[in-house]
Amino acid sequence: MKLVFAGTPEVALPSLLALAGTDHEIVSVITRADAPLGRKRLLTPSPVAQAAAGYGYPVLKTNRLDAAATDQISALQPDLGVIVAYGGIVREPLLSVPRLGWINLHFSVLPRWRGASPVQRAVIAGDELIGAAVFQLVPELDAGAVFGSFTQPLAAHSTSGVLLDELSHSGAELLVRVVAELAAGTAVAVPQTGEVTLAPKLVRDDARIDFTQPAASVYSRIRGVTPEPGAFTIVNGAVLKLIEVAPSVNEPNLPAGTILQRDKTVLVGTHTEPLVLLRVQPAGKTAMTANDWWRGVGAESVLAS
Repeated sequence: MKLVFAGTPEVALPSLLALAGTDHEIVSVITRADAPLGRKRLLTPSPVAQAAAGYGYPVLKTNRLDAAATDQISALQPDLGVIVAYGGIVREPLLSVPRLGWINLHFSVLPRWRGASPVQRAVIAGDELIGAAVFQLVPELDAGAVFGSFTQPLAAHSTSGVLLDELSHSGAELLVRVVAELAAGTAVAVPQTGEVTLAPKLVRDDARIDFTQPAASVYSRIRGVTPEPGAFTIVNGAVLKLIEVAPSVNEPNLPAGTILQRDKTVLVGTHTEPLVLLRVQPAGKTAMTANDWWRGVGAESVLAS
């Protein structure tokens, strides 16, 4: 088949590379426009744009799938559109341009966690299972019938970044299988059933940690917002990023938000048992061990808020 692929970040790369290894023809790759990155804010092509250029695929860089983009894609007469973490919405008339419409690889088991941050929200919520689904794109958000899905246990200590990387590879295998079934005419889509939950995009305030919550909830939130937008708290009026945190073992409780060092272990109190701070990043500095940071604090205890 003739495929149009839409994706932007690294999590979309395994799917693009997997499809590139099939007999299908990728007639265009759609990705978001170059974005300023780094301290110098240099305009940088997206990971998908860079990979597509390496394969020699025609690349359409756009942040809006508007009439002009629709005309360009229509001229290619694609059989199928494939979208993985593009970062934009496909609306009519573009939705109906490919002969078989569009399919989307989504990193949740629908209808749970429809939206932009499914893995992050699953980790924050303390879900026991995560997964991915390939579904038919429809005008309603992530509501189309599902061609295939899988689940796996949510590892107790994994961050959302680690889990997304894992799902991007296993999800790519699922996506290739569904595309093959669509090409063969054997694909079957099943309507979504069950309770709908939403996964809106995370914002900075989602990453500010509330230590008055139980330790399990705090730990889940920290993992859910790592690496983006990045867990943080305020200590002595300055931002302290929480890079790596772990549960404590047999440590006495501390008042919520209190940070202190016991036996070379830096602890922070929650509503229940404390958590262990392993790596942190003070404002304006590079990431460091919590013990190195604590030596610079020079206090018996501080309060995180």
